[in-house]
Amino acid sequence: MNAASRRWADWSGPALAERLDEFSVLVIPVGAVEHHGAHLPLATDVIMAESLASRIVDAAVAEGHDAWLLPALAVTKSDEHAWAPGTLWLSADTFSRVLVDLGRSIATTRARTVLFYNGHGGNIAPLNVALRELRRRFGLRTFLDGVVVPPGPTEQGFGIHGGHGETSLLRHLRPELVSMTDASPAVPTQIAGFERIGFAGRPVQFGWCSDDLDPSGVIGDPTTATAEIGAELAEQLTAAGVATIAEIVRWPVGARSV
Repeated sequence: MNAASRRWADWSGPALAERLDEFSVLVIPVGAVEHHGAHLPLATDVIMAESLASRIVDAAVAEGHDAWLLPALAVTKSDEHAWAPGTLWLSADTFSRVLVDLGRSIATTRARTVLFYNGHGGNIAPLNVALRELRRRFGLRTFLDGVVVPPGPTEQGFGIHGGHGETSLLRHLRPELVSMTDASPAVPTQIAGFERIGFAGRPVQFGWCSDDLDPSGVIGDPTTATAEIGAELAEQLTAAGVATIAEIVRWPVGARSV
């Protein structure tokens, strides 16, 4: 066992129990295994979540924070891509139960702070519910942060799935898994003129499956993606994650008694 490691699963149970305390921040990457078009791997979201969470933990430890990286949750709520072969997904109920069971396990240690680092938009709603469930049931301090990428220059604000940002990150993180010859734009211009109804950020949300707007299942334009842009995004997201941990450490609301 490497005593310098901040990877939860590298430690023995007794050693970890002794090492953790109420000031430890546990970072849990949450991704997905789902369709991302012909140009990206099914593991895109979990690759982003796990790779960036690892960088964030290492950088936070270097700044003196007691941060820990837990194993990633790869198969999550991806039913918007259920139509596409290769997608692995849990129902909202199953995923929520998994998160509660995970919180129950964590509560057996002295650690009382959990940061979910999410790489898949479909997880946001159940994760927000879990934040309160884990606090109410187990007294944990719970937080949610994650991968947010800006739209590319041709995406009209719609680069939310398999587009410029995600493809750039994958070209930086795992270039051998990206096939740019299979990349093509799929910008949903048919909904560009709607001011109220839209994706996150618009006041009116709507139910959707990923092939509703384009049969490719892509929502965005990956053709403008580069590894250089991905490296810049990774650096920015790492810095943002470390800033999140720094604020969590001084958050004035403590653990609850249960």
